[in-house]
Amino acid sequence: MLNPVTPEFESKLRGLLPAAAFKEDSAPYLSEPRGRWAGQGFVVAPGSTDEVASVVRTCADAQVPIVPYSGGTGLVGGQLAGDGPIPVVLSLERMNRIRDIYPSENVLVCDAGVILADVHKAAEDAGRLFPLSLASEGSARIGGLLSTNAGGVNVLRYGNARAQCLGLEVVRPDGTIWHGLTRLRKDNTGYDLRNLMIGAEGTLGIITAAALKLAPRPVGVGAAMMAVASPAAALDLLAMAGDQIGEGVSAFEIMHRAGFDFLDEVGPDYKQPFDEVPEWTVLIDVGLPAGLHPEEALEGLFSSAFEAGLVTDGAVAQNVAQRDAFWHIRESIPEANRRIGSVSSHDISLPLSAIPAFIERGKQALAEVGAFRINCFGHLGDGNLHYNVFPMPGKNRAAYEAERPEVKRVVHDLVHAMDGSVSAEHGIGRLKIKDLETYGDPAKLAMLRAIKDALDPLGIMNPGAVLRETG
Repeated sequence: MLNPVTPEFESKLRGLLPAAAFKEDSAPYLSEPRGRWAGQGFVVAPGSTDEVASVVRTCADAQVPIVPYSGGTGLVGGQLAGDGPIPVVLSLERMNRIRDIYPSENVLVCDAGVILADVHKAAEDAGRLFPLSLASEGSARIGGLLSTNAGGVNVLRYGNARAQCLGLEVVRPDGTIWHGLTRLRKDNTGYDLRNLMIGAEGTLGIITAAALKLAPRPVGVGAAMMAVASPAAALDLLAMAGDQIGEGVSAFEIMHRAGFDFLDEVGPDYKQPFDEVPEWTVLIDVGLPAGLHPEEALEGLFSSAFEAGLVTDGAVAQNVAQRDAFWHIRESIPEANRRIGSVSSHDISLPLSAIPAFIERGKQALAEVGAFRINCFGHLGDGNLHYNVFPMPGKNRAAYEAERPEVKRVVHDLVHAMDGSVSAEHGIGRLKIKDLETYGDPAKLAMLRAIKDALDPLGIMNPGAVLRETG
């Protein structure tokens, strides 16, 4: 049985940590970006791994729950506990040090509280690239990104967060420390504990440091936006890009006209690259080695695709400013979505060849529920769509609360029927526990529960996230 933070327990923690570890204003730690969840808790921010271990040991002794808190950018409620005993909210923000960088090894070692943008800067200063990239990189922290196995725009080329990590330092639920901060690329000594912790959303331990894989910086980078006839044509264009440019394709994003309509309606401001907004647009980003020219590669791709009837219009960035302007459009769509306010948002993945049929069948299935606007966009290159359902013009999401569960069920049922996943890159958190129970393989769920019970027998680590609490 878990116990709440009490004044006596709070006093004990204050005796263990310096004054800087305690936050007078806990409000920022008890809310999330979409405004659908509210949390509770006593916030502490240890400044070292030893201090984290001390807090966890104290919580384990008293059976007080812990909710790890990283950058607060999660969209599935994993960083918030809205009910149950008042937990310790353990923030990693004071653990923000780049520990070491090894350019010749392509490795950077850092605390888990380092902001992603700061890792990018440290890698750039060393002449290297850390390729994990997403819209929240100015506030998302490494520990949370690894704990949710974050994706982003460069998964097509570099893989998700799991693929970009070599080793971890983790405080276990009993307060002991696993010193797994290896820089090795080959180590077959038993179970892969690193990949067990990555994606566990703080339910098996607290990541306190990571050894991250860096990559050579491409000498030439470029981008193009191309109007495609359909999602099927976009997939053919993706295959053509792979044939012509190979691994130089870093990102391949698809955007529906609705995203541009939302930007026109509520902002942010952007520069329209086409005379007439297409029904479907792709954004292609490339990074090439010395001797190859991205503008020529993209112009050649456009010519081949136009001749094949895959694209009807296009614009190739001729400089960094134009490339940035293209990416500004893609990165502004989530903000426009937030301003409109979705009825239901879905982070899904599908086999690539199933995507065109899903988009058409999804539209038909939702029409049977009611009248909605659908903004479908995302990482087509790795099969991850953000399939979001919005109110009709003149209405807000509050008017659709009764339909929201049915919208979500219709979308997720279809994803599952087409061999997809209802959580591509955002995780399970607390929002999708029922989805995991509904669509998850029973054997998988049993193994997840056995792992949780074995590593966290007291159930203090982020209780109610990923797996439903028992007892």
